[in-house]
Amino acid sequence: MVPFAALLCSPFPGWAGSISLLGSAQSFAVLGYAGVTNTGATQIYGNVGVSPGALTLITGFESATVTGGTLLGPGPPSPSTADQALADITAAATTLAGLGVTGSIATNLGGQTLTPGVYSLSGAAALLTGTLTLDAQHNPNALFVFKLPDALTTASTSVVIVKNGDPGTEVYWLLGSSAELGSASTFEGNILAYAKIAFDSTAKIECGRAFSRTESVTLIDNVISGNCALDTFGSATRDSGSLGFSGSIGAETLGVPEPGTFAPLGMGLGAGLLLLRRFLPHLLA
Repeated sequence: MVPFAALLCSPFPGWAGSISLLGSAQSFAVLGYAGVTNTGATQIYGNVGVSPGALTLITGFESATVTGGTLLGPGPPSPSTADQALADITAAATTLAGLGVTGSIATNLGGQTLTPGVYSLSGAAALLTGTLTLDAQHNPNALFVFKLPDALTTASTSVVIVKNGDPGTEVYWLLGSSAELGSASTFEGNILAYAKIAFDSTAKIECGRAFSRTESVTLIDNVISGNCALDTFGSATRDSGSLGFSGSIGAETLGVPEPGTFAPLGMGLGAGLLLLRRFLPHLLA
């Protein structure tokens, strides 16, 4: 049973009552609108999904390893788990787009150390060469949002590092176009790309996710973990218990209730409120 307090609190500041900013998509490591194609021995922790494209558009996974999840496609029945995940990704993108900007960033993200905030880049594609360090400063509500109106390209062997994180640390990359992660690059956080996401050979999202909202995701011998507490595929990187930098209390922790469970859950909450109403005056007397 979900604790009453957990339903009133959210790891995402300002959204009390929600399970997670990503909702049901938190259980996914990869989702493509038009498909997910793989070549080589890719390793993934979390669900791999396609919606609304057919499940047959997830290809090449005979040589891949998927743990902590499975391959999921659209309904029927509708909405399927993948359908709902896409809807939740779209909603999350809308929420992130509406956040007020607290800082601007250079076109080349490399060589910088940033503290929590909502960062924007106007009018140009973003590039990462070298190392970008995100210092969460042990802030229990550390939130990094990168609102990039165009594409993001990471160079070969480039690195994103998140340090001093806590279970509430969250990192989101909201892209107005596509993402390309260079060969042997290391990335952290959750990519919500409007267009395609292409992983070059051996690129990694050590803690995070790759979501394409209108196109496909292409993988080549990659590593992606949506929960570094459970599997890092040999990496020393950790997400501080934040479920792939998406907040520690979420769909993967609490479970997403099946439709039939919402009524009993609502009845339970209603009963709890009635008890509070009955006994609270006596407790305060």
